[in-house]
Amino acid sequence: MSEQVLERARESETRLGIVDCDIHPMLRSEKALLPYLSQRWREELTTNGLRTRNPFVASFAVPKATPALSRRDSWPPSGGPPGSDLDFMRAQYLDAYGIETGILQVLIPSGKDQRNPGFGAAVCAALNDWQVAEWTAPEPRLKASIIIPAEDEEASVAEIARCAGRKDFVSIFISARTTEPLGRRRYWPIFAEAERQGMPIGIHTGGSNGIAKTPSGWPSFYFEDHFGDALAMQPLLTSLVLEGVFETFPALKVVMIEGGFGWAPALGWRLDQHWARMRREVPHVKHPPSHYIRRQVWFATQPIEEPAERRDLRTLIDWIGWDRMVFASDYPHWDMDDPRLAFKIALGEAETRAVFRDNARAAYRLA
Repeated sequence: MSEQVLERARESETRLGIVDCDIHPMLRSEKALLPYLSQRWREELTTNGLRTRNPFVASFAVPKATPALSRRDSWPPSGGPPGSDLDFMRAQYLDAYGIETGILQVLIPSGKDQRNPGFGAAVCAALNDWQVAEWTAPEPRLKASIIIPAEDEEASVAEIARCAGRKDFVSIFISARTTEPLGRRRYWPIFAEAERQGMPIGIHTGGSNGIAKTPSGWPSFYFEDHFGDALAMQPLLTSLVLEGVFETFPALKVVMIEGGFGWAPALGWRLDQHWARMRREVPHVKHPPSHYIRRQVWFATQPIEEPAERRDLRTLIDWIGWDRMVFASDYPHWDMDDPRLAFKIALGEAETRAVFRDNARAAYRLA
């Protein structure tokens, strides 16, 4: 494929209004949460701070690449960490790349993973109010994801109900590393409420559940830790299928974010093969597992696969379905995918519209 063809495709993508399903805003500091907390939880934050289930107390399991996980040029001139300055985000990303809609995914701090469950629920609610006040109200192109304390299903349902009727919110955020497989019935009230509200659940890699990221224990290197994000997505999706979540909630939509997608075809094939032989054990799974994945799951593109043979990327997406791919940049992180350069294959006009805009509009019910 010629560079001219690739360049024309990239120019077409930048002219198209893009829906980016993975933009990360950041608190300037923990103190930014104080206005959104009650007096009790303000005292908790100032006295004890944020404490996750991660055994390393106040740090990641391994140092993350580059300061704050981010591009070197993403530090705003006003000070504060990358992702903390709306004006700078507008100039550097939203305006520069023609973003029609950006969906916020708040990773830090994690309300779900707080050791004190009451405080965790309060942090989630505070982050939701912070997203509206600091981001979606002043910038209509941005939409928020409802952060929930997923290990507390009652509090999660209440928080979804509190936020779902507001135009600022278009999805529900759950980090991938829950304390139990996500298909377990303890989480089903969350799925029921998401289906009732017509909101997709965005499952984003990460989380601090206090359990090693790999089945073999704690990794030695950031390389392993980073690679483990994709590994965590596969058993999570398997759990949703085999526990009967998609059969019970046929209108539920799930978007898998920042876990790649190259593994999805092989996972579907293997699950279908085992289902054909072992379906007696899961009579509630009435269709081959790949049927549910194709029907109810969307995959965000970042980190996009880059096979040695570029045409193999098309083969992957052909199996998943061009209507089930949504664009994600991961801005402002160091490994973000530039929408002009992410695809190493030329996309047709219909494919470009689907991946960069229309699929997300449908999945998130965007106007």
